[in-house]
Amino acid sequence: MSDGFSSEVSLGSAGDPLADGSFDATARVVDAGGRDDESVVEAALRPRRLSEFPGQPKVRDQLGLVLEAARRRQAPPDHILLSGPPGLGKTTLAMIVAAELEQPIRVTSGPAIQHAGDLASVLSSLMPGEVLFLDEIHRMSRAAEEMLYLAMEDFRVDVIVGKGPGATAIPLELPPFTVVGATTRAGLLPAPLRDRFGFTAHLDYYDAADLATIVRRSAGLLGVSADAEGIAEIAGRSRGTPRIANRLLRRVRDWAEIHGDGRVDAVAARAALELFDVDEVGLDRLDRAVLEALCRRFAGGPVGLGTLAVAVGEETDTVETVAEPYLVRQGYIIRSPRGRIASLTAWEHLGLVPPASAGVPLPLELDGGDGRLGR
Repeated sequence: MSDGFSSEVSLGSAGDPLADGSFDATARVVDAGGRDDESVVEAALRPRRLSEFPGQPKVRDQLGLVLEAARRRQAPPDHILLSGPPGLGKTTLAMIVAAELEQPIRVTSGPAIQHAGDLASVLSSLMPGEVLFLDEIHRMSRAAEEMLYLAMEDFRVDVIVGKGPGATAIPLELPPFTVVGATTRAGLLPAPLRDRFGFTAHLDYYDAADLATIVRRSAGLLGVSADAEGIAEIAGRSRGTPRIANRLLRRVRDWAEIHGDGRVDAVAARAALELFDVDEVGLDRLDRAVLEALCRRFAGGPVGLGTLAVAVGEETDTVETVAEPYLVRQGYIIRSPRGRIASLTAWEHLGLVPPASAGVPLPLELDGGDGRLGR
């Protein structure tokens, strides 16, 4: 959404090497980030009610309790903070909150609110009981955050009129409303802002069974014929992320319509995902390039992040933020102060024979967790 303040809700190909040998991270079929050309399809596949939301049972039950209690009190619920990696359903849950409360939802994002006046214009136009969804809330400006503190706690904002010594603060009362904040980096939220959310939920990656349920439902909504083996194949390569599962389903559907009989089965799924360079565990071309460089060129490491990025023809930030998180989480890469180290799992996945010391860093080399070590 272009201006970031519209109340109109937008419900929402594999990366080939570029000419210089690098990879277009924005085009990865296993990228969990949203893409404008697929936003309409993503929207159509979103559950509308909490009872339809698959996976995340603990979050679903907790949120259901909060919303049901608010309905019985006939009052807006506490402000809600949703955190977790991209593609796990934070935006979907925000839409569900509004639907369960039978209230309109106003959608904006942290990057769109860079001045206190931007936030004041949004808050002053809210209706009683309305849900305000702030995506990437950790990226709001500090001035807007401070205004949001007062609005969330006391339902008022102070509008500054004039400049300098003659400036006057005029309090503006706001109707009761509910803020639903979403963030992929909860640690960047200042403590005063986190404390104003009465309910905080963290969304974790989905297991294969829940992803299979999501793929089966999406196939029905898309009118795609899919059998259990085809669904399981897609779910197993979706990196625990519903958004990726839905994207892979559409790519397999495309392959089945062009090269097959239109049915998504195991043969179609394997052939399509091989075409789009997504292997049996969900690694794509960029992921494998990082592992290949680490194992073949640097004998498993340790190697600095900058050197590793040069070896795969990518920017350091791309390797660190796009490829590395999943590889570390799945145990293919070990981070240490001396650099990145390939684990035994990485050697086995590439079909290579590891050296005797592969994937065994010294105890003192364990990563301190700041993500910036071994550069």
